[in-house]
Amino acid sequence: MSLERWVSGFTHYLAVERRLSLHTQRVYGRDVRAWLQALPQHSNAEVAALLTRDNVVKFLAQSRASGLSPRSVARRMAGLRAFCRYLKQEEVLPVDPLLDLQTPRLPERLPHFLSLDEVDRLLRQPRLETPRGRRDAAMLEALYATGLRVSELVSLPMSALHLAEGWIKVRGKGGKERLIPLGEQAVACIQAYLVGAREELMRGGRTTQVFVNGRGEGMTRQGFWKLLRRYARQAGITKPMSPHTLRHSFATHLLEQGADLRSVQQMLGHSDISTTQIYTHVLEARLRSAYQRYHPRA
Repeated sequence: MSLERWVSGFTHYLAVERRLSLHTQRVYGRDVRAWLQALPQHSNAEVAALLTRDNVVKFLAQSRASGLSPRSVARRMAGLRAFCRYLKQEEVLPVDPLLDLQTPRLPERLPHFLSLDEVDRLLRQPRLETPRGRRDAAMLEALYATGLRVSELVSLPMSALHLAEGWIKVRGKGGKERLIPLGEQAVACIQAYLVGAREELMRGGRTTQVFVNGRGEGMTRQGFWKLLRRYARQAGITKPMSPHTLRHSFATHLLEQGADLRSVQQMLGHSDISTTQIYTHVLEARLRSAYQRYHPRA
């Protein structure tokens, strides 16, 4: 089988067996193709002969030397690791050449988040007298109330809503389902959107997604990103802004108000609590900053 066909089989494996998001499928596929393109005359060689530890280490070093960030290099390594696992499963590789290859330690990067005042200003921006404004208000409120990933938000089906009970069912990474409570404000905004505004935007469409665009199709990640940045500018927010900023704000504000880390982990859908612990570092950094700023002998 040609190398390109193995890559196609790999993306199918990521979708069907690993059940990874479409975004991850594309990124890992792109990274594997970048490795292939870096190999001389790769089309005439067997994949088992090319996918060696030395070749991968050399490729990652070249990626870093070309200006790729350490985080992007680590992501390329993750993609190639997944490719090796796939080929080992298909018995193309007798052993996984990257099994004991250590991932480089990345510098800790604290997430950006909004203050309570900034969140309040942001959520007040949509014009509730228009269908789009009611949709946008519902999306912003839902995102901040639940800490969803943007892919989870835009793909949310109508069947996931349990507004009378005050919660939603979310299918996250790896197809894992979790239940997340919804606050009264988020429930009210979603209900206001569903009564009239969604039908007006649907224009006779048949999508089962909760949030739709002006053509009656499901909202996309890119579409939501654009409207979020527009509202952030209107609110006078100058911090780096993305859908993940509201996810970070959700987690940080919960912990600030006394929520336990395990509950926040479950709501965020993190498989490992060490991923959630980054938010405790945020709180520690804020405490140090407040101490150094206000204590007379700091």
